Amino acid sequence: MTDRDREARDADAAREALERVQRDSDTLGASALARMGRRAGDHFGAKDAVGSAEDGGTDPVELWGRRIGRALSLVGVVILAIWLLVQLRIL
Repeated sequence: MTDRDREARDADAAREALERVQRDSDTLGASALARMGRRAGDHFGAKDAVGSAEDGGTDPVELWGRRIGRALSLVGVVILAIWLLVQLRIL
């Protein structure tokens, strides 16, 4: 094993240790809420569409299609929830 390989391995181990410390030092409620909000924002912002085009870029039509579809699905879930509450005579 060369010195360069050892340095790369040590750097990876140090990076993982720092990430673990940062993750463990956050307060439980605040970090979980922030993480959940970040994940929801990434989902509705279609961050998973990045790199799906031939050249590794993002196809704008696919990106906006995912955003619109996900927004409409959220609207549909809200409408169905309200309808359910009306049927159960809660609203």
